[in-house]
Amino acid sequence: MAEMQALIFDCDGVLVDTERDGHRVAFNKAFAAKGLDVEWSVERYGELLKTAGGKERMRRHFDETDWPVPEHERDAFILDLHKLKTGLFMELIEGGALPLRPGIAAIVDEAIASAKKLAVCSTSNEHAVQAVVDVLLGPDRARHMPVFAGDMVPRKKPNPDIYNLAKDKLGLDPAACVVVEDSEIGMKAALAAGMHCVVTTSSYTADEDFSGADKVVPSLAEVILADCKALT
Repeated sequence: MAEMQALIFDCDGVLVDTERDGHRVAFNKAFAAKGLDVEWSVERYGELLKTAGGKERMRRHFDETDWPVPEHERDAFILDLHKLKTGLFMELIEGGALPLRPGIAAIVDEAIASAKKLAVCSTSNEHAVQAVVDVLLGPDRARHMPVFAGDMVPRKKPNPDIYNLAKDKLGLDPAACVVVEDSEIGMKAALAAGMHCVVTTSSYTADEDFSGADKVVPSLAEVILADCKALT
């Protein structure tokens, strides 16, 4: 067994339970601002979460319903709408509307004190993820937590590209890394990268299939760094 080198977090649903009351709300505000007759319910957004990435979710939605613009305008339309949504989401984060999930601050502090590397790997927009880290974890913790997110890689979870990028940039042995995820898609990405995975179920993912995870818990309030070290 290898000594644990790094603790790597997903963002949405792991650091903060952002999906239902953060991203979904921001998407709906963006739709309204653009005069679109679209409002994602809690249930509809749960279905769309099976597709990784906000731009990809919007494409799926309009593919399944009706596009408000002609085909040659769709790429620009999605980019513009997603940029607006990201700004609205960051306003929610910066306004303190969404708290850290239980146990996050404590285990991050443990990892820093133990000189373990930290990172955040997410399919969400890089600026939105950085805002979560900077605002909710604070600058002292954030400087220890590089963000790998959004379009830094061509393929999103469940493909392992984002975790492989973090591994290469930080010089990590994947077998010595523990990833904290909240979704089946994210777990599959971590495992495909050869990393260990602890799942903290969130409001949308409690009923997903987490066979293959090293540990499944309701929150990181039930996990200390020693539990993660024992996995590698």
